[in-house]
Amino acid sequence: MARIVIDDHFCKGCGLCVDACPQNIIELDNDRITAKGYHPAKLTEPEKCTGCSSCFTMCPDVAITVVR
Repeated sequence: MARIVIDDHFCKGCGLCVDACPQNIIELDNDRITAKGYHPAKLTEPEKCTGCSSCFTMCPDVAITVVR
């Protein structure tokens, strides 16, 4: 089973991963703010993640790790 891990320390909430996800299971977490003042991305339905790496490829800050 694949999944992604988003590192809040690096995520600046740009939303590129949200747009890149073919499963539409990533969104910005409007209930949280990181230490740097951003709304980080979060995986909403981990069981639907295929590990395709689209989000990882699009992330300009290398805040996403794909775990298989």
